[in-house]
Amino acid sequence: MALLHVEKSESVITPKSNVTTKVENIVASVILSQKLDLDEVASTIPNVEYDPSNFPGLIYRLKKPKTATLVFSTGKMVCTGAKTEKQVKGAVQKIVKSLDKAGFRTKGRPTITIENVVASGDLGFPVDLERAAMTLENCMYEPEQFPGLVYRMRDPKTVVLIFGSGKIVIAGAKWEEQVPKVARRVRDRLLELNLMRTWEVEEDG
Repeated sequence: MALLHVEKSESVITPKSNVTTKVENIVASVILSQKLDLDEVASTIPNVEYDPSNFPGLIYRLKKPKTATLVFSTGKMVCTGAKTEKQVKGAVQKIVKSLDKAGFRTKGRPTITIENVVASGDLGFPVDLERAAMTLENCMYEPEQFPGLVYRMRDPKTVVLIFGSGKIVIAGAKWEEQVPKVARRVRDRLLELNLMRTWEVEEDG
């Protein structure tokens, strides 16, 4: 039977030069200048989903950009699925044009607010989560419940999930430019505290 042999070496792993990030989803709230009759909207505009018995909002899906937008009778909307702020604006513009074309004239420009940018990333080195849990501030680590460490940053106010592989998930950013800044700050903080895992697990035959 193969035995698990653990060797620790301070020179086995070295951090990569750059941290990488990728925006996975942007959630934005939108305010129109008027209320909407969703029954009329659903009966006029094709390819929308509206079942008020299950959910009070209408679901407007676009293929390009690939987004799903919840439209409420108050004139408020929530757009999800976009990968960039430009895609958010493009989706909102398409929906507003569609409403105008169907006779639901909107007044003025819609107000768009980015509520949450969710991104994935790679720090470029594995992390010793057990030591991080004892050293890093504002964190929570319960490996029996979840394999990642939850790190709450105060500036900017975001939540970062850190995995032993060095992969991360960032949530709570308010614009795209915050994402790489958050990742770099996490990376710098972990290296400052010497929390990079420098050993590997190898299996001997």
